[in-house]
Amino acid sequence: MARVIASLENIDARCNCLAARKASRYLTAAYDQALAPAKLRATQFSILYKLASAGPATIGELALNMAMDRTTLTSNLKPLERESLIEMASGQDRRVKIVAITVEGTSRYHKALPLWKAVQLEFETRYGEKHAASLRNALYDVLESGFSPWSEADAVSL
Repeated sequence: MARVIASLENIDARCNCLAARKASRYLTAAYDQALAPAKLRATQFSILYKLASAGPATIGELALNMAMDRTTLTSNLKPLERESLIEMASGQDRRVKIVAITVEGTSRYHKALPLWKAVQLEFETRYGEKHAASLRNALYDVLESGFSPWSEADAVSL
């Protein structure tokens, strides 16, 4: 058995990362459950949305747009590619992959959109529309804070 440290600091109420991760897992579970009839997870839905709205992108551009590292994004793209919801092709430089949504991906996205709208409305109704908007704004502010989660090498490759 591990020895319990007597002076262990209680970070539950102070840790920004812990609070954000707990809330993220909570919301992700709700959105995943809502999107299940469309056979999509929340992250997959978000990727399809980004590609449907902005058009094809390199993996680096999409990773930056999704605030994900390239490795995590690539592992999230594989099931979408297997199901023919996206396609990946080499760019002018063969090391660069271009990701695009397919006709089937667009169809699945449109099937999932009403499911997303329903869970979005339910959350905003329960949490409060103004609180939800404030939460989103605060979270987007974190992305603009200059606090860099990635090493210089990761930032350059994005």
